[in-house]
Amino acid sequence: MIHPRVLALVAATAVLTATLAHAAKVYRWVDEAGRVHYSEFVPEPYRGAARQLELQNTTPTPEQVQNAQERAERDKAQAAGSPDEDEPRGTPMEIRVPNPRPVVKRPAMTPTEDTNCETWQRLFDESADCFGPFRNVRGGVKPEAFEVCNEVREPPPRCRRRTR
Repeated sequence: MIHPRVLALVAATAVLTATLAHAAKVYRWVDEAGRVHYSEFVPEPYRGAARQLELQNTTPTPEQVQNAQERAERDKAQAAGSPDEDEPRGTPMEIRVPNPRPVVKRPAMTPTEDTNCETWQRLFDESADCFGPFRNVRGGVKPEAFEVCNEVREPPPRCRRRTR
């Protein structure tokens, strides 16, 4: 299998070669809004103000070609699984995946009709904090949230906080 970097290098070389083969005149001109444009064709109203650009030869030197080939060989060898100099041989590569969200403990209890208002409100807040990281863009909740969090109903009207 060809490494993506090698493939990209080959593609870039092909594009550069094709571009040089089809080199055309390039003009620079500014429209009435002050925007600078570069193109092969200049609209009629801007032909007087357009300026032809001198394009330089972008053919790589033999040294640049050699460097690119060496870099491609190194990338290919590295992709094939050859160990780096920094990594000791015989040690498996360790992959660390960060935990996407902290796991919050479930509330210790769920409220009943006999639960006092302060406790009910605290449990509701803990539940909302637990479900928060599991909410998606549209307001839904991911299913794995119910494995971690307790669903606590909103406190009854007698226990709700008053906001002004």
